[in-house]
Amino acid sequence: MEKEVVLMKGNEAIAHAAIRCGADGYFGYPITPQSEILETLADLKPWETTGMVVLQAESEVAAINMVYGGAGSGKMVMTSSSSPGISLKQEGISYIAGSDLPCLIVNVMRGGPGLGTIQPSQADYFQTVKGGGHGDYHLIALAPNSVQEMADFVSLGFELAFKYRNPAIILADGVIGQMMEKVVLPPYKPRRTDDEVMRQCPWATFGRIGGRKPNIITSLELKPEIMEKNNLRFQEKYRQIEANEVRYEEIACDDADYLIVAFGSMARIGQKAMELAREEGIKVGILRPITLWPFPKNVIAGYADKVKGMLVTELNAGQMVEDVRLAVNGKVKVEHFGRLGGVVPDPDEIVEALKSIMQ
Repeated sequence: MEKEVVLMKGNEAIAHAAIRCGADGYFGYPITPQSEILETLADLKPWETTGMVVLQAESEVAAINMVYGGAGSGKMVMTSSSSPGISLKQEGISYIAGSDLPCLIVNVMRGGPGLGTIQPSQADYFQTVKGGGHGDYHLIALAPNSVQEMADFVSLGFELAFKYRNPAIILADGVIGQMMEKVVLPPYKPRRTDDEVMRQCPWATFGRIGGRKPNIITSLELKPEIMEKNNLRFQEKYRQIEANEVRYEEIACDDADYLIVAFGSMARIGQKAMELAREEGIKVGILRPITLWPFPKNVIAGYADKVKGMLVTELNAGQMVEDVRLAVNGKVKVEHFGRLGGVVPDPDEIVEALKSIMQ
């Protein structure tokens, strides 16, 4: 079967992939630079073809609680936003995680704090990878660096969310959301029937059917000993995810004296910087975390005895660099290079920063 190759923005790829993977519902609210997700869904009108519900909610808070309800009934539901909007969704995300429910969240990051700028950023690493909302929980966090991965990570995000009954998030930056590239769209999958949902998600609540009492979906537990038991169960689930779902990419690392660690658009810029540095005789490799959580800490730790230094490049003041430093545990020098306020660096700037750690 011939592949369907199209040219589109990363945000548009998210929308097309959601329809094609059989998503049941999208609930969102427009905010730059991710508004094309909702706009594309509205233009495609999947409710007329696949039956997928698409709704612009009255607010980000309303949108995430609609996702909560849909997830509680076992449906493949998702939302998207950008940094300030994700901040508003944090309480609902914590409720969903605390209720052992699957859903997909998309965050196309912009600069902050506050309303900040509509230009790209990677400054939501802390609020996403470190939990964001209250309580000891994790999101499965996927960081795409291409339009193709924006499309591919929709089905992967749903797959992981349902496998572990845990929210998954696609953490993209404004560069990836707005850039246009060729993309191979996934084939259409039919939406699950209600009978299939009930068989696949026996934990979900459907109301009283055939005399069966509905399951109760809640994150509330008033007895501390039971709440502790719930939290210990969560931690065991997170250990399973860390053991099984770490994803990363290594480029030219075999002979590297220095390592660039970057995700998203900065990994693409870092790859060009790596090529420029190698032209100057500097042996540089790049390690790209694809899952920001679970973080590839053991892989990075393995390079601590192999390289002379690491440069973590981010569109922020230094967030992922903390996890890299924890991973190497002081065995090798780790420096940070970042630009703020929506400024995207040139590869030459990264090469110069790399040279500084060689001194």
